[in-house]
Amino acid sequence: MTTKKNFLIPPELVGYRLDAAIQKLLPEYSRAKIQSWIKDDYILVDGKNCVSKKKLIGGEVIIINIQKSEELKQFEPENIPIHVIYEDEDILVLNKNHGLVIHPAAGNWSGTLLNAILYHYPKNELLPRAGIVHRLDKDTTGLMVVAKNEAAQQNLVKQLQNKTVKREYRAIVWGQVWKNGNVKQPIGRHPTVRIKMAVNDIHGKPSLTHYDVLERFSHHTYLRCNLETGRTHQIRVHMNHIQFPIVGDPIYGIKKIISLKGLSESFKNTVFNFPRQALHAIGLGLVHPVSNKMMRWDIDLPDDMKKLLEIIRVEPIKEAKPSQRSDDKFKGQILYVKDNMDILDFDKE
Repeated sequence: MTTKKNFLIPPELVGYRLDAAIQKLLPEYSRAKIQSWIKDDYILVDGKNCVSKKKLIGGEVIIINIQKSEELKQFEPENIPIHVIYEDEDILVLNKNHGLVIHPAAGNWSGTLLNAILYHYPKNELLPRAGIVHRLDKDTTGLMVVAKNEAAQQNLVKQLQNKTVKREYRAIVWGQVWKNGNVKQPIGRHPTVRIKMAVNDIHGKPSLTHYDVLERFSHHTYLRCNLETGRTHQIRVHMNHIQFPIVGDPIYGIKKIISLKGLSESFKNTVFNFPRQALHAIGLGLVHPVSNKMMRWDIDLPDDMKKLLEIIRVEPIKEAKPSQRSDDKFKGQILYVKDNMDILDFDKE
């Protein structure tokens, strides 16, 4: 929605730049916003598009199509498809696609799961965060539960706080993981890079991730991960911390020597260019907030991770020298050191 305003440039604004003159006429809007409106042709001078630096001579007719603030779009219903796995009067369980942001925020004031829920379930407008009780990262796929009434939402929040909600993930990571284990390291905001989380012994919150080896390949491992806590980016941070980062992770990427000798082109093209973190919430278990029955949902891997596994499976395992780490933090994990190899310093951070 837009509001149209018309102005006649008065004599006292003669010689002003167009953007500066409009800010004088509309002081409630920043100059940067006015410049963006001019650039996007929302402002006309005598019926024509102009540039911000145009000097005014007085008497020009200015037509301004004032644009609704992006922030105000965050609670607007939007017809965004969602894949519902289960639904009753109290909850719905959905399979989130990759690329879908959960909550509106700077840079994503619209096009989110919250906007979609408000469209498909208008009554959720009355609930905090439209009934959303937990989140997945934008490019992580899989199962989420959403409340449909206040009682269900409060119950689910308590279950999450009490760590009784069971969340199972699948991850494809760099490196050969040789035994099951867990990572019990506190997670907090990264001390210098504010968009990242990190293992933080001073300000971090207790965090625990269990992982089990499902398949091991020449350069990768397919893992089952179970969470006992639900910190932001938890699995991604923990796997990066033990030096088995998730394939395709754009934030917690790898800095690792990788053998290129003998690798097939399909392998290199698929793995090095995988467009998101290979992480999927495959299982979800909870106590139904009304019936008190234990419920569990499981779904399949998304197609992109299936194709990634197909490529990785057929790549032959290279001969290697096992090298046991002495660091207690990595006790029991075996990494491989290869001789006389072509190398790639692959850093996606």
